[in-house]
Amino acid sequence: MTEERYDVVVVGSGGGLIGAFAAAGRGLRTLVIEKAAHVGGTTAYSGAGIWLPGNPAILRAGIEDSPDAARPYLDSIVGDDAPVELREAFLRAGPPMIEELERDEHFGEFSWRGIPDYFEGRPGFLKQGRTIFPRDIDRAELGELEPLVRRPLWTERWGTEPTERMVGGQALTARSLLALMATGNATVHTSTALKALVVEGDRVVGVDAERDGEPVRYLADRGVLLAAGGFERNRELRQRFQAPLTDEWTSGCPENTGDALLAAIEVGADTALLDEAWFAPGLVTPSGGPVFYTMVWGGVWVNAAGERFMNERLPYDRAGHELMRLQNTTDVDHIPAHWVFDQRQVDQQGFRMLPVDPQVPDWFDVDRWLEAGVLQRADTLEELAGLIGVPADALVATVEEYNGFARSGVDERFHRGESPWDRVIANVVTPHTDGPNRCLGVLDAPPWYAVQVVVTDLGTKGGVRTDDHARALRPDGTVIHGLYASGNTMAPATGRVYPGAGGPIGSAMVFSWLAALDMAGEDPLRPPT
Repeated sequence: MTEERYDVVVVGSGGGLIGAFAAAGRGLRTLVIEKAAHVGGTTAYSGAGIWLPGNPAILRAGIEDSPDAARPYLDSIVGDDAPVELREAFLRAGPPMIEELERDEHFGEFSWRGIPDYFEGRPGFLKQGRTIFPRDIDRAELGELEPLVRRPLWTERWGTEPTERMVGGQALTARSLLALMATGNATVHTSTALKALVVEGDRVVGVDAERDGEPVRYLADRGVLLAAGGFERNRELRQRFQAPLTDEWTSGCPENTGDALLAAIEVGADTALLDEAWFAPGLVTPSGGPVFYTMVWGGVWVNAAGERFMNERLPYDRAGHELMRLQNTTDVDHIPAHWVFDQRQVDQQGFRMLPVDPQVPDWFDVDRWLEAGVLQRADTLEELAGLIGVPADALVATVEEYNGFARSGVDERFHRGESPWDRVIANVVTPHTDGPNRCLGVLDAPPWYAVQVVVTDLGTKGGVRTDDHARALRPDGTVIHGLYASGNTMAPATGRVYPGAGGPIGSAMVFSWLAALDMAGEDPLRPPT
């Protein structure tokens, strides 16, 4: 077996690239191994929102915020579902991490865009939001590194060509890769799969991997960071921990089968929250896979009884959890649900506004969707009810009640349009809702349409239990020396909730950075002596 030696080995290339950059930037010989043929993982599919309280980009925008201001918010929504010390580390490390990244020319300044936190009414809630974004970048700026970056989701799943301007997760991945390689201390091996962790005594000292079909051992003098995503593509694990969901509807990348999680368990690592994921509603598409569905622009969701059952504009993770809760606690099927809308939502190009993320170019073609059988169309609500298998009288009554709410401007049943999250989207786009509540629009323009809504996810979120420096822990709380975890390989600091847009990526970046600094002998969580 071929053997190579480094200071740090990072398994995974989404948020793990931030840890690799931090390690390599401190002079540590750093290797990144990636199972896929491209770097970026599910991060490269994303919009790349980064939720980090009190960071420099927020302060530059004139928003009053700080880790102290966000602490009661996280305490309130997370509770006992994750250790206090993890969210404290997240809060304290976020701002200095962004400061370090912004000093590097390849990252430059991040920008704030004003997306509200997801839990209105909780102490510390910030209406202006704590989400920042990386700068876009021209694909040509990557030069010979460009082929390494994972293609957008719409390219991999729907065949649409990538644009020359890289945005969102594409841009974050590209900038991270450029910064990493500019250190001169980094090596990246794609098509290299983790097989096992190498242990000597009570310490992890490297990884066994398979590169281009050949076994190889990579030794790590300082440590191994597992940042390889979740297990969303592992059907057996999902059926064990997350029934009734399987791997069928996930939005995670195909390579995320839980290899890093299983390797950590094999050497004694403890786990937590394996029943959790970053859930979201998903629209069933002609290709069979779902598209991440952020919220409705118009229309309603109905269950198998033909009835509305929630505010269809809830933040997507809360909406996904509510679908799961109702499916598991009531006698009525809510998975799949049906999105019912009228002709006002549709024009010759398809949807007037895209209720999905990422914004897939040319993704909705009415004729193609009808032909595939995933979109139903009818001249009357009664006929539509027959096509989707719900009681006709219930569907008619549901739409009539909703229309009354739309005309009055008050959703008396589910309060759609009352939260800052609901309203911020309505302030950005206005498809056809010009009544007293821009989040509600009357449904009275046949023909009628319906599409199935399932529960997708942005990845599983349960994983290896760690301390506040991202060091893997055994069930008795002792540290597995030399082993670190971050991102969706790590049990999350935010427990069962999604605090705001960019929570997964923000956390992945912070704990990858903390792991690298610990391997470099630095401790940003302790005051200097």
